[in-house]
Amino acid sequence: MDYVFEAIYENGVLKPLESLKLPDHQRVKITIQLPPVENPDEELESWHQVYAGLSDSDIREIESMALDRSHFMTQET
Repeated sequence: MDYVFEAIYENGVLKPLESLKLPDHQRVKITIQLPPVENPDEELESWHQVYAGLSDSDIREIESMALDRSHFMTQET
């Protein structure tokens, strides 16, 4: 059974905005779908926070690894 509901993420916990009709301890699989970005500048600012506190050297290393496809899973033949 698929069930779609909205929730708020707060203090490390997803909190449904409506009551869920599930038994206690029911295991579920959750897919996160974020709403569209209304303000691109705010979105860009939030991505800049990812690099907060990192040195220029750290940032270059992270970006280099991200661009090097050998760091990603590959299919074995």
